[in-house]
This record gives sequence, structure tokens and C-alpha cells, in this order.
Amino acid sequence: MLLHPKKESYGYLDSRSQEIMHKTIEFFEAKGKAKLKEDYHKQVWYKDFLQFVKENEIFAPLLTPSGYGGGDPVYRWDTRRICDMNEILGFYGLPYWYTWQVTILGLGPIWMSANETAKKKAAQLLKEGHIFAFGLSERAHGADLYSTEMALTPLGNGRYVADGGKYYIGNGNEAAMVSTFGKNSETGEYVFFAVDSRHEAYECIQNVVAWQGFVAEYALNGYPVTEDDILSTGQAAWDAALNTVNVGKFNLGWASIGICTHAFYEAITHAANRNLYGKWVSDFPHIRQLFVDAYARLAAMKLFSTRAIDYMRSASREDRRYLLYNPMVKMKVTTEGEHVINLLWDVIAARGFEKDVYFEMAAREIRALPKLEGTVHVNMALVVKFMKNFLFNPAPFPHIPKRDDAANDDFLFNQGPTGGLSQVLFHDYRIAYDSMDLPNLAVFKEQIEAFKRFLMAAPPSKEQSRDIDFLLSLGELFTLVAYGQLILEEAAMDNVDKNLVDQIFDVMVRDFSKFALEIYSKPSSTPEQMDLCQKMIRKPHVDSARFATVWNDHIYALKGAYEMNR
Repeated sequence: MLLHPKKESYGYLDSRSQEIMHKTIEFFEAKGKAKLKEDYHKQVWYKDFLQFVKENEIFAPLLTPSGYGGGDPVYRWDTRRICDMNEILGFYGLPYWYTWQVTILGLGPIWMSANETAKKKAAQLLKEGHIFAFGLSERAHGADLYSTEMALTPLGNGRYVADGGKYYIGNGNEAAMVSTFGKNSETGEYVFFAVDSRHEAYECIQNVVAWQGFVAEYALNGYPVTEDDILSTGQAAWDAALNTVNVGKFNLGWASIGICTHAFYEAITHAANRNLYGKWVSDFPHIRQLFVDAYARLAAMKLFSTRAIDYMRSASREDRRYLLYNPMVKMKVTTEGEHVINLLWDVIAARGFEKDVYFEMAAREIRALPKLEGTVHVNMALVVKFMKNFLFNPAPFPHIPKRDDAANDDFLFNQGPTGGLSQVLFHDYRIAYDSMDLPNLAVFKEQIEAFKRFLMAAPPSKEQSRDIDFLLSLGELFTLVAYGQLILEEAAMDNVDKNLVDQIFDVMVRDFSKFALEIYSKPSSTPEQMDLCQKMIRKPHVDSARFATVWNDHIYALKGAYEMNR
């Protein structure tokens, strides 16, 4: 279930892709935990990692669509492979993942454009080991695209000049191509164009965070732009901005999975080898409960995210279900990651602050992921738009198989116009829920039916629908339904231990009850809504034998299973 870097074979991959994964793991294990942590605390720019990427052509095969890889089949945009790399880099340190993630974002508007010159240039720069950046946010407006002040002024004869600033731009210190979003100063049209951070008219003002990675504020001061640098204009530029984020959102959940996995290994090994008051820490009942809850949440994160890959890779204009599952990987999985770290921290306590452990880094970095590529609030507002069709208007779709095949994910760079989310259709979620017969799954299904009665009998009023606080709690309940669906689909495909699946739904029953209580307690909730909320509040089915099986087979078995090289 969990990544073990020293044992993972990546058997489904071709030999060159396996080599990329194994070499990346070997780089970090050779660097060792002590040096990894030293560089982190001293905020050392990871030149050694970028040199390794360059010398071994790590990024290029993974991030170059097949049409630009010179006919080499290892060059392809394969979301499954990309998530493998996300997990590895998250496992060893978020700063290393971050330079990879913002390279992906920077490449998005390039691969989505019709500019063949820019695409060929990007492919060559990737092969040479360069990194990329995504110049979207601005200091005064954040990611509010409507208000961008970056100006591209036409000079005639296919020449332009760019002026303005960008803020919070990863890799903005060294990116060979920075995909920059702005407006044509004469027409007001949106435009994406590429600039080079090494150009004299590009001013890297500062790193806006005190961190090992570089999150730049930069300014363009009369930066010369030609038609070869224009990636897209008008609606196409707008769509490229949002569709690039669709691609990049997915990576955050996988980074969170990597972070939590490494932290889990440290926590169980520490607790199982620590004796207090004549008793092993891992024998205390409350410690076992913390571990079981943490593992169940982490297993759910990985099951959901793995299945969501299949929907991303199989997406089309006719099948846009990925637009729900994608932001959930970003939003739900990353917030679950925070829960996992919090639970583990209650186990290892003061040890989690110590400078020589990975956990100290994990506890800090896990907080960042829910706050990148749109806050949880923004993504929840997006997710709620799918609720009506998902719950009440299922449509027939063919079964999506496991997608670990060596294919290029062409659709991700041809997603088409954004919008129309309330018209996206889904297959019947009950197919997955009826595929297993488990005690806590049965309780959870009753909670779902109670939630649907709530929506039909006492739906949010106009005032409540405008109350984002109310909608956030409502959205959490809906999110759990979709979350459970993909967990069940993946668990069935992977033949996951039914004890573990039922333990996951033990956690989900409690979470559903918590969010139902939140709605019950809202100032605006009506007596009818309160009564219906009470019907959603349920206690999980208690089974001490199931709990013991999960503890012994899935958690305690990880004692001493992995430790990073010193």
C-alpha cells in the first residue's frame, strides 16, 4: 500500500522509466537524511538536485509530450508516471517537489499553445535540464486573472514590449521559460507569452519566502517580445491559465501522500521502540487508535488519488468527470494529509520538533499544500457545482479501467473551453457502494441517503446558498460521497484487505457525522434542517477483531521497515 523507496520495483513501467524513478531515489538516499536536513535548515538552493536532473535527463522524458520527443516512446506526458515522481519527491522533501511542480505549471501554457516554435524550444530546454515557471499571480491581486496588470504593448511588425510585475512565482530565479499571463495594453485581450529569467530586462526582485525553494517576485522592464514568444491570446489564453491549473492541481495530493508516508515510517518505528512506564508506546490503546486512524486516512488518500488518475487519463470532451475528482485530489487529499500528520504528531510528541528527523520538516511542509493552486475554499466552491448531477442525475458511462499503460495524455493539453461545470455528468456512484458488503460501509450508505433527504426536503435557502461558510460544510458532506466512491473502486481493483476498507469507512462515518453536526450548529440552520442533520449523525460499527487485524497486519508490521540513509 505505502511507497517503500528501497523496495519499489515500478514493475508496470518500461525500463527507462524505472531507471528514472530508481535513480531519483538513489540520489536522495546517497545524499542522506543528515545532509537533506542541513540543506533544508540553511535554505540551500538545491543545485545538486538540478545538476542530477540535468545529467540524467530526469524531467525531460516525463514532461515532454510524445510529439516533441523525437520519436522516443519514453518521452510522453503520462499522468501515472508523473504521480510516481510526485510521490517520490514529496517523500524526500517538498522543496524538491516544488521545483518539479512549478516546471509542470510553466510548461502547461506552452504545450497547450499552437506555437510550434515555443514548443520545440521548450522540448530542447527540457532535454538540456532547464526548469520552467508559471507567471500568473500578482502581488495586489493574487491569482485574480481579471485584474492582471502585466501589460504587453504592440510596437508593430510582430514586436511587443512587456512591462509589469509578478509575485509568488516558483523557479522565477532560474527558469529558462516563464509562461507569463497579461493583457494586451491596446485591446485588453488576455495573452500568454514566454520570457527568459536570464534576460537583462527581467528583474528577479526577491525570494518572497524564507525557504529552500525560490518563490520569486519578478518584474519585466521593457522586456522585448516577438511573435515566437506569444503562446496564446484572448479566450485561448484564459483557458490555458485555468486548464494548466487543472493539470497542476493533481500533483499536490501526491506530494502530500509522499510526505505522510515518510512521516508514518518514522512515527511507527519511534513508538514501537520507545518504552515508557514499563510499556512500549505502541501498546497504549490511545496510541493504537491514533495510528489506525492515521493509516486509514493515508490509505484512503492513496486509493482515491490512484483511481482519480484513471479518470484524468481517460478524460475527453464527452467525459469530464475528472473536473470533480481532480480538485478533490488537491483539496480533500491535502487536507487529509494535515490530519495524518496531526495524528502522528500526537504519537511522537516532542520528537516531532527535533532537527534530525524527517518529521520536523513534514509537519511544516504539509500545511502548504492545501493552500497552493487555489485555497480549499476556492476548490470547494468548484466541487459543489457538481453535486446535483452526481447525486441525483446519473448517466451511463463505460467502465474506466486501470490506466498504467504507456500512453501520452493528449487531452490534458486540449481540454477546450472552461465552464459548464453544472452540466458535467457522472455515472451512478451506487455501483461502487453496492460492490461490497461491509458493516461501516452500510452505515455510511445510510448517512448518504439521509444527506440526500436533507437536500430534497430542506435544501439551502437563497441566503444560505450565498453563505460560503454554510456551503463549505455542505460541500464536505458531498465530497465524502465522491471520495468513498473512488476508494471503493480502487480497493476492488487492487483486492485491498476488506478489514482495511471497513476501517477507512469507520473514519468516514465519524467525519460525516462531524460535518452534519457543523450544519446543525450553523446560525442559519432551520428546525427541519437540524432534524435531518441528526439523522446523518451515526456511530461507526465497532469490531475489535477488525481493528486488531489492521493494527497487526498493516501498521505494526511497518516497524523498522524503512529508514532513510544517514
